[in-house]
Amino acid sequence: MAVADHIMPAATQTQGDRAPLARRLFWALSVLLAGISLFSLTYGASDTSLLAALGDWVQGRELSLRDRVVLFDIRMPRLVMGVLVGAGLAVSGAVLQGLFRNPLADPALIGVSSGASLGAICAIVLGGYLPARMADFLGYYTVPAAAFIGAWAATMVLYRVSTRRGRTSVATMLLAGIALGAMTNAMAGMLIFIADDAQLRDLTFWSLGSLGGATWSKVFAAGPMIVLLLLAAPLLSTGLNGLALGEAAAGHLGIPVQRVKNLSILGVAALTGAAVAISGGIGFVGIVVPHLLRLVIGPDHRFLLPNAALLGASLLLLADVISRTMVAPAELPIGIITAVIGAPFFLWILLRRRGILDM
Repeated sequence: MAVADHIMPAATQTQGDRAPLARRLFWALSVLLAGISLFSLTYGASDTSLLAALGDWVQGRELSLRDRVVLFDIRMPRLVMGVLVGAGLAVSGAVLQGLFRNPLADPALIGVSSGASLGAICAIVLGGYLPARMADFLGYYTVPAAAFIGAWAATMVLYRVSTRRGRTSVATMLLAGIALGAMTNAMAGMLIFIADDAQLRDLTFWSLGSLGGATWSKVFAAGPMIVLLLLAAPLLSTGLNGLALGEAAAGHLGIPVQRVKNLSILGVAALTGAAVAISGGIGFVGIVVPHLLRLVIGPDHRFLLPNAALLGASLLLLADVISRTMVAPAELPIGIITAVIGAPFFLWILLRRRGILDM
């Protein structure tokens, strides 16, 4: 029996029982995201509060310059970036897990995020060598475009190495991800070695991931791509549900298997690349969120993908609030918070799946 049969049963086995639960969960997660967003805008290192600002507005008092800067130029773009990055990473993880038919696939774990980071680092360090006309044409999109190319290349290599005769080896995928991560980190180290002081300050942003550098220009540079891909991701639901039965069975059902695979790879590369380009490397969101949701609502991607977007955004916003309030006025890198949450969860998944990994 294929590994996929052990890991991801067909969506049709559970969708009839869990569809109402999935719909209720969608609205519950929407309320949760709204609540965490309000909390994110209200609390931080500064004593500026959204609730107090709304009270001033109701009473006709004008906001101070300090409050306007904190709320609309610091916290608001940070909130929007957190929602986009969290949703993008969670949906990328869900699509990858559907494509590889196992719960261990994650953009950060298997080297896709490392490839995106390498592309972004190349743009930062070597961007000055681009022809002036090309640099002017790309503008703010230079780093997101380079991150997308790096993520796409890493995803293609991973898929080619770990898939053989229509079956994906979990052990091969993990080992290939380790190898990809080591190779891209080595290449990134070489670029860091030749970087100047200004570039090194920018590259520090990528080491553990952060939303601290959020600006409206970064949001507008990568946001449209992330939003477009999040809206398009549910179109892959039928194909990913069919792939849970195996590529041969999906083909017999009339699903264009190769097209679904190509679109999934490109979508994951673009989502991961855009997210890494504006936030740096943030791990474990893509593995924790989809797996938790599968335990609750099952593997049907029609419900899994939109719920993953909401839960991923909520989880990352919550981690961001913790990172900037735990040691205020200092700020912990958000990658530390997600690793503290995600690493034990990943070990738990490995313990549950030891029998499969031994195959």
